[in-house]
Amino acid sequence: MDDFSDILPPEAVFHDLAAASKKALFQTLANLAAERLGLDARQVGERLAERERLGSTGFGGGVAIPHGKIDDLGHVVALFAKLPQPIEFAAIDGMPVDLVFLLLSPPDAGVDHLKALARVSRRLRDRAFVAKLRGAGSADALYALFADSQARDAA
Repeated sequence: MDDFSDILPPEAVFHDLAAASKKALFQTLANLAAERLGLDARQVGERLAERERLGSTGFGGGVAIPHGKIDDLGHVVALFAKLPQPIEFAAIDGMPVDLVFLLLSPPDAGVDHLKALARVSRRLRDRAFVAKLRGAGSADALYALFADSQARDAA
């Protein structure tokens, strides 16, 4: 299933989200998660930094999937950002990142977290889909790609 509307609400998709560095990006994402998803910005920022210290979540091709476990979260949620300028991310291929899919899960969502991470990773390894994301001209267009990708691929 490639429809991400179950974890990615329209208000959590951002087009041209500027950030000068990975640290600044994480702070911005934490603030947006607080504002749009009702989460604690400090906790989100800390969890992202903790996970990133284990190894970069930039998996190549200009894509990163930062993720973490957040207390008091009822289910897996996501936020997506397309950056106007790629930033250094210490990705596995050394390439800067311009597409970021933030994945947050409850502490006890082991299997659900891994399934969501696998779903996102699988979709963002699809070069044609990533090209469509890079070509999208608005947050609405980005959301449409994530919310209806299965139907679009079948057409």
